[in-house]
Amino acid sequence: MGTDARAFLSDLARGLAPRADQLVDVILEHLRDELPDVWQYEDVAAQAPVGLSEHVAASLDFLERGLDMAEVRTPPGAIEFACRLAELGVPISQLLRVHRLVHAGLLDQLYAEIARVAGSQELRNSATVTLSAMAFEYVDRTSEQTVAAYQSARDRWLQRRLLVINEAGTRIGTTLDITRTAQELADVGADHLADLVTVDLLSSAFQEEGTYAVDGPATLRRTAQAVSDGCPDPAPGTGQTHTYPEGSEPARVLATGQPLRLRVTADDVRLGRSAGHDPALGASGLRSMLLVPLWARGSPLGLAQFVRRQTDPFDDDELLLAQEIASRAAVNIDNARRYTQERSTALTLQRSLLPHHVPKETSVETASRYLPSGSRAGVGGDWFDVIPLSGARVALVVGDVIGHGLHAAATMGRLRTAVRTLADIDLTPDELLTHLDDVVIRLQREEEGDTDEISATCLYVIYDPVSRTCSLASAGHLPPAVVTPPAAVGDNSPASRAVDFPELPIGPPLGLGGLPFETAQFELPPDSRLVLYTDGLIQSRSRDVEPALALLRDVLSRAPASLEETCDELLSALLPSRPSDDVALLVAQTRALDADHVATWDLPSDPAVVSKARLHASDQLTAWGLEELAFTTELVVSELVTNAIRYGKSPIQLRMILQSALTCEVSDASSTAPHLRRARVFDEGGRGLLLVAQLTEHWGTRHNREGKVIWAEQLIPDSPDGSHLL
Repeated sequence: MGTDARAFLSDLARGLAPRADQLVDVILEHLRDELPDVWQYEDVAAQAPVGLSEHVAASLDFLERGLDMAEVRTPPGAIEFACRLAELGVPISQLLRVHRLVHAGLLDQLYAEIARVAGSQELRNSATVTLSAMAFEYVDRTSEQTVAAYQSARDRWLQRRLLVINEAGTRIGTTLDITRTAQELADVGADHLADLVTVDLLSSAFQEEGTYAVDGPATLRRTAQAVSDGCPDPAPGTGQTHTYPEGSEPARVLATGQPLRLRVTADDVRLGRSAGHDPALGASGLRSMLLVPLWARGSPLGLAQFVRRQTDPFDDDELLLAQEIASRAAVNIDNARRYTQERSTALTLQRSLLPHHVPKETSVETASRYLPSGSRAGVGGDWFDVIPLSGARVALVVGDVIGHGLHAAATMGRLRTAVRTLADIDLTPDELLTHLDDVVIRLQREEEGDTDEISATCLYVIYDPVSRTCSLASAGHLPPAVVTPPAAVGDNSPASRAVDFPELPIGPPLGLGGLPFETAQFELPPDSRLVLYTDGLIQSRSRDVEPALALLRDVLSRAPASLEETCDELLSALLPSRPSDDVALLVAQTRALDADHVATWDLPSDPAVVSKARLHASDQLTAWGLEELAFTTELVVSELVTNAIRYGKSPIQLRMILQSALTCEVSDASSTAPHLRRARVFDEGGRGLLLVAQLTEHWGTRHNREGKVIWAEQLIPDSPDGSHLL
């Protein structure tokens, strides 16, 4: 009976073969009613009849020929259909349901045909049982092959998705520029997901105060847009601002941070904007759209729109992919925004802490430059300074705080203040750096546990125009370049300038402690140049230090007379367009005070010499044409000389210096310094220094290895012909 049933089924299948198209139509109609979501994709709807037709034909052929189950192969059309569902992200449960419905529909029609043509009830029952057994084995066999094909296609799709995500990670965020990052997001989306991608950022994302939650219609700026290959370019719209009305889908997505997948047209009211308001979206009509919010660290930044015009609508997996790409881009955009904000803040702080106006010193002429870093590291802690000192001297300073950002800029300000404070008490370069080292060590202890370690380098130079000596000490900093004027080498051509890097003992960077600093000293010809700089000027990843120093020497040897032009030429020759480190540059041209502007007298330790000292001062003021300063100067000289004789030690010397101010100095061999105090009613002394302080602009004490110097400065009245000035 089993053989008869098989033969019957073979004849039945052979008879149904000409009517296979009718069977396909019936099954398709049933599938569309049961699974409408699967048929939303155009290519699925187009592939389904082909795959189903092949499947029905294969099933009838299996029955007709009575094939062994090992010979059963799922038709290529059905395999392609399964692979397409996998690529579209249709769940495998839907695929299995399609498979079951197809076989159930075909089996129902075969059962009906058996009931119609079977001659006896016995044959009908036997054929039905045999068909059921064969059908279950056939379904198991073809389902296994279909699932394997689906899984393989799904794995390939997931691998491609991973590659797209990896590519997005590589292509998006290559710079810390907000606009470029947004354009990179649009380009990646157009290459792999959509026909058109637009990126709108909140206007507040470009502002330094940051972004906040959207509590109403927010102003957005079209920052980037891109199209896939073969799509017409949209009308240029980048840079324009717009708003989405409350209640529109884009406004809701932006406010809630939840992405949305839509099937739309260009004039869909849910978009909140018509095609006429957005030429990019209305260029060729819309079919499907992904609205993906750009959120980072809990705050909205903008909205990315992925648009398809003619191809299949987006699926849920593509929404997840777009969301993954957009979230990465949002983090990069926020990083760029925060970097821009922090860099702007640090640069503002840095520039506010640097000297705004370098004091005009008659002992040196200066020009300076500060260039912030162009790299992601941000603003650093480089600084320079020009500090007037007593006795017509001037201090030149350049330093570099290790690190970048706000912390480095703030530390730089603290160190610059400390240097100025220490310079006011007239310390020698090595002593000043020793005290500055202690300051850095104290700062380290105060900020113990902070991730930003404090360290710095510093070069401190004192130039004395009277003796033309240059005294300097270094705390881990590069030595200056010394440019000798042409006349000093016997030639007037600019190319004959000699450039030298003096050898000096370089101490450890500030903050290490325990190691001494040493002062080096040398004499400079008049009109020499001292070039102080930080390591950002000569250090580069693409160039060694020695070639950079050689280039620095070459530029300085033929530099123009203008110090400002010299600075420009140095930066142009030595730096790339975006330096990787901060650069501080200070160029100083020295001047000398000749004998006509300095008067010196050696005085014995005898009270009777005070009157002679007053006479010397009065005669010298007459020679300089400053008779109006005689009364005050005689009082100052009298008090300072009297103090030196009474409390100091020989030798005693009086010196008067005429520069931008009139300085009176009295030196002696004692290290004991006087202190300003207020004399009581019946005190016989104690009023001298108080008078000096009230009659002069500045006064103070500086110590040296031979003793001390008490000095006082007076402002010089304007002279019609300026004959007494340098």
